[in-house]
Amino acid sequence: MVSSKPAALPKDFLRSCLLLLLREEPAHGYELVERTPTLGVGSQDPGGLYRALRKLEQDGMVRSAWERSESGPHRRIYQITRAGGEELHRRSLELAAGAEAIETFIARYQEFVAMRRGTRPLEPARRR
Repeated sequence: MVSSKPAALPKDFLRSCLLLLLREEPAHGYELVERTPTLGVGSQDPGGLYRALRKLEQDGMVRSAWERSESGPHRRIYQITRAGGEELHRRSLELAAGAEAIETFIARYQEFVAMRRGTRPLEPARRR
């Protein structure tokens, strides 16, 4: 039976996701909490997301400023910096290389096993 564990994601994948989302458009933290699941980072702990944003800001990858609001509390809006864009590009190249290795692995594994939910792996051939 196929495990129901969440997908194994690369280390610091949330950091890469945040950089990508901020490259698409500046955003408030709450907007980022709502948008991260579209990249496979589901059920993200909002506290962890805000800690990641603070670390990105400390590292010079993003900057933030308070945005005034007429109808509620002021909110901090985040945007990617040039250094963040360079980091995003570097991480994207690493992810692409990793994806290629994983695709190769899966293709070779599928030579022996039909990868469908509930399908049991074939037994290895026995030597005579």
